Amino acid sequence: MKKSAFGIISLNLVSEADYINQIASRAALNGIDCFRFIPSQINPVTHQVNGLKYESEIQSWKECEFPLPELLYDRCFYGDDEHSKQCIPIVAWLKSRSDITFLGYGLPNKLELNSALSNTLLAPYLPPSIEATNSEMVLEKLKRQEKLILKPINGAQGYGIYYVKKNDRNFHVKTEKQKKIISRIFPNETKLVHWLDQLLESRKYLLQPYLELSNKDLEPFDVRVFLQKDENGNWSERGRGIRIGNTGGLLSNLSAGGRLVDYNHWIGTLPAHGWEYISTEIDYIIQHLPHLLEKEFLPLFELGIDIGVAKNGSVWILDVNSKPGRKVILKLHEELKETLYQAPLLYGSYISGSGLKERKHYHAKTLSH
Repeated sequence: MKKSAFGIISLNLVSEADYINQIASRAALNGIDCFRFIPSQINPVTHQVNGLKYESEIQSWKECEFPLPELLYDRCFYGDDEHSKQCIPIVAWLKSRSDITFLGYGLPNKLELNSALSNTLLAPYLPPSIEATNSEMVLEKLKRQEKLILKPINGAQGYGIYYVKKNDRNFHVKTEKQKKIISRIFPNETKLVHWLDQLLESRKYLLQPYLELSNKDLEPFDVRVFLQKDENGNWSERGRGIRIGNTGGLLSNLSAGGRLVDYNHWIGTLPAHGWEYISTEIDYIIQHLPHLLEKEFLPLFELGIDIGVAKNGSVWILDVNSKPGRKVILKLHEELKETLYQAPLLYGSYISGSGLKERKHYHAKTLSH
């Protein structure tokens, strides 16, 4: 019986090495040949790939040339570098091919995502968001709200987020870089506008009101919920955890120096009426969000949902990631390792066995994501 070909694409062959090795080592047991490659390694003429094939006999990767696998798992994380710019259209081309199926087709940027969800039953959970097109708009909002957040529309892991506050006589700007909080005071509007103009010229930003999403120790925190489709194509919650950042900071991401707390332990520290309400709200979001996203965009395989709980008890959808990491779940729920490593293979087998070619309908605006 011919094995099915399962390919994992990333922008370099070091990215997520342990996770990808764990998947590959289980592929043969599922009757699957596992490959990994970089999109730019595809020959544009022959469509053959120069990449790696996992050899289960020697439990190692071997360089070889092979045809494009019919099933692909996209783990490409793009930056502003030239190689990213080269690979983005190649991946878009792969996603447009009728003979190739992706486990998940990704999500658009934060602005498109927000716009799509703002017409659904989850609209009340979205922080009010607009594109920051110019510095005058930011100043106008500051006069009304005093505290704002600027988020890169295409950002990930919290990079490039700025807190902007209007004081009586000056403006306070704060961000986090390399696990350090960086603060700056602008003495007047002119200086702030000059800084804002440069920032908004460098990339597109989303403007949101600042939400009080910190605990009693002034540490920012959020709830990370990890969802995947199972071997029958149904959405399944794998786990959830609390990410806590540095005192006075903006980010709870582990890459920014955050720490983890078990969700049940955290919820148990809240008053009874508080934890019941918050748990019900989070469950409601999780129940509806994956289906609303797939109704609007292309099919997905997994989601990392970041949920904020404000000091007044309000619950907010902060971010939705279609290429989530596994750190939170693996550190808090070690018993789920096998489930997480098998999941892409089992869902891939389900897609192949079901012949779900119709799962891919073409929304051109989402193909590049």
